[in-house]
Amino acid sequence: MQVLFIFLDGIGLGGNDPQVNPLARASMPHVRKLLEGWALVNDSAPFDGEFATLLAVDPSVGVEGLPQSATGQAILLTGRNIPRELGYHYGPKPNPEVAAYLNGDTLFSRCVEAGKKAALLNAYPPRYFHGIDSGKRLYSSIPLAVTKAGLPLFTEKDFYEGRALSADFTGEGWRTMLGFPDAPVMTPHEAGRKLVSLAAGYDFSLFEYWASDYAGHKQDMDTAVKLMEAFDGVLGGVVEEMQAEGQRSKGEDELLVLVTSDHGNMEDVSTRKHTAAPVPALVIGSKPAREEFTRGLRDLTHIAPAIWRAVMA
Repeated sequence: MQVLFIFLDGIGLGGNDPQVNPLARASMPHVRKLLEGWALVNDSAPFDGEFATLLAVDPSVGVEGLPQSATGQAILLTGRNIPRELGYHYGPKPNPEVAAYLNGDTLFSRCVEAGKKAALLNAYPPRYFHGIDSGKRLYSSIPLAVTKAGLPLFTEKDFYEGRALSADFTGEGWRTMLGFPDAPVMTPHEAGRKLVSLAAGYDFSLFEYWASDYAGHKQDMDTAVKLMEAFDGVLGGVVEEMQAEGQRSKGEDELLVLVTSDHGNMEDVSTRKHTAAPVPALVIGSKPAREEFTRGLRDLTHIAPAIWRAVMA
């Protein structure tokens, strides 16, 4: 089975309150269709429908304090309760103690060792690599795990040649923020379809979307709503492409899509801080695959083992 992991940074399952929760305010028809009328809020979980399952997953993993990005993402990639072992949550970027967990026993390194194909589907612009090489920028947990597994990060060339997507899904940011006037741009729906077509080339693939966390820290309701409406369009394209490729059928090439996060934040713009809210585990695919994947899924430590079971199935 193939697994596509869409990681949304800083998205919790909040209350159904459009005054503070962009996920309750945004128009998200594709999410509501998947959830048979429900919104992506806490009251909707648990849900199990024709093509999607939604669970509320604990990101705190029994450790005092608010969950943070570095440790949360490291848990998602390893299945280990790193905050408990260290005694603290940490972020945004990994310190040496967290980084040590990302060197050798992550989903990416396990795939390499097992002869499975894995990739981070984000393309990074030249300035990102310049920042890393100069020491002015540190890897966050996910690209650190990729590089420590000996896998490449996709570049500007990969983006232009269609082997990876921009961090905003559509490519618009490369034009408006990064100064690439000829950057390829697609609609959110097209980006969703492209994401599935790229995932078809790998046993395990991950796409990292971090703009949601930024919007939460800025308490920017309007931007957060726009981001979630764009993501809903991406999700519509994902589902359409899955169905077009006959992904409902059983078999080695069946695709399972997971959408989850590392901690709460954007679901409550009344605060700049992270929250203790559960995070969504939205799983899309055939019912038997979803039932196996979500078995025993209660907190972040259960995500990586579930992905690995699916990849090795």
